[in-house]
Amino acid sequence: MKIGVLALQGAFAEHVAALRAIGVEAVEVRLPEQLDDLDGLIIPGGESTTMRNLIRRWNLREPILALAERGAPLFGTCAGMIVLSRQIEGGEEPVLPLLDVTVARNAFGRQLDSFETELSVPLLGDTPVHAVFIRAPVIESVGPDVDVIARLEDGRIVAVRERNIVATSFHPELAGETRFHRLIATMAAEHADPGEGTGRRPHPTRRTRQGG
Repeated sequence: MKIGVLALQGAFAEHVAALRAIGVEAVEVRLPEQLDDLDGLIIPGGESTTMRNLIRRWNLREPILALAERGAPLFGTCAGMIVLSRQIEGGEEPVLPLLDVTVARNAFGRQLDSFETELSVPLLGDTPVHAVFIRAPVIESVGPDVDVIARLEDGRIVAVRERNIVATSFHPELAGETRFHRLIATMAAEHADPGEGTGRRPHPTRRTRQGG
């Protein structure tokens, strides 16, 4: 199994380390041809506008969309969530519109307003996830096929899954948390073996109406 980490900008090294810590082959991805034989891809936190520009400059958009269409799992953290969202508040053009959500950038304020907290994520077990929020986005609404997998105490949505796409507002990799990476590895194994689990289900290309 081989999972790539988009290594154009941002906190990609920590994701690579997390994958290797659970015994997964991790590849830093900077060029389209490096996506060809991957079983999954992580889009890290960083600066979403810079990431958008670099994805387009290096012609990565269509190969990443094709990878998702084949059913390989994609995992976006913080800016990676913005990159994967179908709608961005303020009317900004989406980059990889794979996740049927509306996302608000910098929902918690500036860098000085960064914080850490414990989150209940039942999908990952009973032990809370230690989550690091740094200039984090938040999901304002979700489509009908999106599962909300974590909320803050005030109800704001900070982690979701839609079929083979997973995204978090926070950085699990900065807290030494590997359960999300294990989830992606499990999904990647199912994708690599069509006889197991969901197999190679393509991600739907239709657009659904935004829900509340």
